[in-house]
Amino acid sequence: MLELAILGLLHETPMHGYELRKRLLALLGAIRAAFSYGSLYPTLKRMRQRGLIAEETPREGAAETPLLTGRRARKVYRLTPEGKEHFAQLMADAGPESADEALFGVHFAFFSRTDPATRLRILEARRRRVEERRERMREALSRTAERLDAYGLELQRHGLETAEREVRWLNELIASEESRRPEQHIDFGEPFAGPGRHQAVAEQGTPDPASSAGDPNKQGKGGMRDG
Repeated sequence: MLELAILGLLHETPMHGYELRKRLLALLGAIRAAFSYGSLYPTLKRMRQRGLIAEETPREGAAETPLLTGRRARKVYRLTPEGKEHFAQLMADAGPESADEALFGVHFAFFSRTDPATRLRILEARRRRVEERRERMREALSRTAERLDAYGLELQRHGLETAEREVRWLNELIASEESRRPEQHIDFGEPFAGPGRHQAVAEQGTPDPASSAGDPNKQGKGGMRDG
């Protein structure tokens, strides 16, 4: 999860470690991104060794270089072409595990860089996962409602309502993704607009005999007048 999140953020712009950590916390929330420097920097090191990211030190005089402070310049991490390819592959290969709470949040955060088919697959997997959890909660509530006090009952109901809200939210997202399917096209490349289009084209392209300059009847009448 952490590697995928780092790749996604560095896909936007190079960052130093402290800025990267702040962005991870802001993007995923303090609970989902509950990691420390102790886990972030070893992960960055492994990714650098695999060629997924590159480490750079700002040139002397650059904005990131501390002047007359004796402090070392912050190392900046950027995504390599191999890292971009790996990120795209991770997103495209998202499997059932992408429906898990934390990993779904990471994938969803980078949906703008994910193809529509993959987005739809991840959303549907998450919906199935939440629906299963919702049904288990309903069954548990029906079995234990009589044994719970008022606060325990409200806690169970709150969990059930939370699952139901997420299912509705996912239904809306899935419907939105399905409505974005590419527009159908006819053979010569114009957008398909239904059967009425061909009728309109046919009517527009058919000359009106009564107004045609080449109408034999009109020519005949003209000839009679000329005579």
